[in-house]
Amino acid sequence: MLVLFVYSATLAQNTFKATIQEAETNEPLYGVSVFIKKLNKGAVTDMDGAVQLQNIPNGQFKIEIRYVGFQTLEIIRTFPLENNQLNEIFQLEESHEEMEEIILTSTRSSRTFQDTPTRLEFIAGEELSEKGNMKPGDIRMLLNESTGIQTQQTSATSYNSSIRIQGLDGKYTQLLRDGLPLYSGYSGGLSLMQIAPLDLKQVEVIKGSSSTLYGGGAIAGLVNLISRTPQEERELSFMANATSALGLDLSGFYSEKYENTGATVFASYNTSTPYDPADIGLTAIPKFDRFTINPKFYVYLNDQTNFNLGFNYVTEKRLGGSIDFIENTTESGYFEENITNRLSTQLLGRHNFSEKLSLEAKNSISFFDRKIEIPDYNFAGKQISSFSELNLSAVEKNIEWVAGLNLWTENFDQYRGDPNQDLSYSNYTVGMFVQNIWDIQENIVLETGLRGDYQSDYGFYLLPRFSVMYKPSSQFTLRAGGGLGYKTPTLFTEDVERLQFQNIMPLSVDDIDAERSIGFNVDGNYKWSITDDLNLSTNVLLFYTRIDDPLLLNSTSNMFYEFTQPNGHLDTKGIEANMRWSYKDFKLFVGYTLADVDKHYDGQREQYPLVATHRLNNVLMYEKHDNFWVGLEGYYYSPQKLNDGTTGQSYWIVGLMTEKKLGDTFSIFLNFENFLDARQTRFDTIYTGTLEDPQFRDIYAPVDGFVINGGFKIKL
Repeated sequence: MLVLFVYSATLAQNTFKATIQEAETNEPLYGVSVFIKKLNKGAVTDMDGAVQLQNIPNGQFKIEIRYVGFQTLEIIRTFPLENNQLNEIFQLEESHEEMEEIILTSTRSSRTFQDTPTRLEFIAGEELSEKGNMKPGDIRMLLNESTGIQTQQTSATSYNSSIRIQGLDGKYTQLLRDGLPLYSGYSGGLSLMQIAPLDLKQVEVIKGSSSTLYGGGAIAGLVNLISRTPQEERELSFMANATSALGLDLSGFYSEKYENTGATVFASYNTSTPYDPADIGLTAIPKFDRFTINPKFYVYLNDQTNFNLGFNYVTEKRLGGSIDFIENTTESGYFEENITNRLSTQLLGRHNFSEKLSLEAKNSISFFDRKIEIPDYNFAGKQISSFSELNLSAVEKNIEWVAGLNLWTENFDQYRGDPNQDLSYSNYTVGMFVQNIWDIQENIVLETGLRGDYQSDYGFYLLPRFSVMYKPSSQFTLRAGGGLGYKTPTLFTEDVERLQFQNIMPLSVDDIDAERSIGFNVDGNYKWSITDDLNLSTNVLLFYTRIDDPLLLNSTSNMFYEFTQPNGHLDTKGIEANMRWSYKDFKLFVGYTLADVDKHYDGQREQYPLVATHRLNNVLMYEKHDNFWVGLEGYYYSPQKLNDGTTGQSYWIVGLMTEKKLGDTFSIFLNFENFLDARQTRFDTIYTGTLEDPQFRDIYAPVDGFVINGGFKIKL
């Protein structure tokens, strides 16, 4: 009887086998989730689209087949299966509702990122939420943890930072909001510190020249911050965060779509007390108070026409320097005070003439006022800039076109500072562009583009660009691209920020030219389903960018600083390698960046300062979907050459992050950032001279050290 029982139980264990394909092309789909919820049993398809679920008891079960960007398929099967159900083929249809979540706007294409020749990286969904927990007050953490990107702190006391892509200065990276250039020129100062991530849908990054679509300045690449939009269901969410450095972040976001209208509103308050973990008498984190409000209104006139209008206002007072002076225990001491006010408007409208032809109009106007004061000197200015664009898109079965016109205007008016050092200016740029994406064959896609810009001070620039994608299988993708770029001379660089605009000579339009660039990159991506539970995704990028006639800030004999262009060029070349392992509820991310940046001036070659030649990014995550996750991360920075000729030390930044959801509406999070307390003031100095008159050195490592932050999120 026992033998018969075991034999009967064995016969009751069944196997489900299937192959999952894309309906349009009949190609196998890799990584499709096949799940029986009642049994808590699931698996993913391999590179051939095959999947197998074992040990299924007799009975009737619902099987869910899910894949991002495709409609979920639900089937009912009764086990044991009929003979014609032993190895079925299922085809998934694309889901436009799902595709909206992953379509990337920075490429100006209607395609998903898997089908776009331009290599584009993005942060969205749970990853964006996890990174946002660590720095709810700004976006530095979102960017600094990606391979090839380094946020460079430019001030020891104000905490100001800039973005470096592949080792190039922040002035070569464009920072956009919904495709609109709101943070450039004078308004680029403190921008990373004043953008909160709660209302972001995703962050898109293009590395390498992107000047064809976005004009001058995108030599190293661009970062496009995409805002959340109203959905069918109302959303009301709040976040509160406190830090061991005595900082506080409060944010709220509201979104709702009505019949023909919609609205989103984001508001936040961020504050911090002066923080000095090294006990040297200077702030590592300054005292600041910041308030942000960002409402947007959406109008859907009909199925063909819609537009949205919004504005963003940020006001902040930031004071860093001597702890005793800030806390009013002494009447004198070094300080750096920044008072900023930002107001910008955004208008986007779209009309679809048909399913294949559409017209889009964009406009933004930005008002920025910043006052900077240090002992015995103050500087202040107002910037008014605008951007307008009109573009036409046409989409056929195997080809896409987009063509447009741009107009940039910028006016900077200095109203404080040395009257003999007036940095005021005004200019405009008119541009035209066209881009084509062509499916040459089923697995070969070519993207070409051409831009022509006329800049009122520096003349005309012609910028071609290309990208090609070869996809021999659904598991392997190869991309290559390149293009020309330019950057018109600007006063607003990291070097000028370090000097608080003191003793800076105005630019001489007749004596300097725009910086020009040429860049290329090649990358390959491969996905491998090793077992049903173990999966690997890898990507390797090779890059090279050369900038001719780079603009340098040099000191003069009379203690002033002026921009000059040496005889030579600047180049960066290297490798970005990424691996993503997943095993059941565990995920491991490993990234490596090699950035070899050199300056070739007057026949001499030198390493470019403040670049970590070698960087490692490592993150190990354990995640129970919609319930709990915990992650351990470690980032390594190799020694960096400094501007004073010395070399900084290498260091590791290690952190622990966790979040627990309590029901559908409430979650708590706790992070231990940099718990090994890697801090420049532990192994090096940040200034020379006296505390009353410090001469600051380059900041190449964290100055705030080990910080704990935690809080809660509510989503109604």
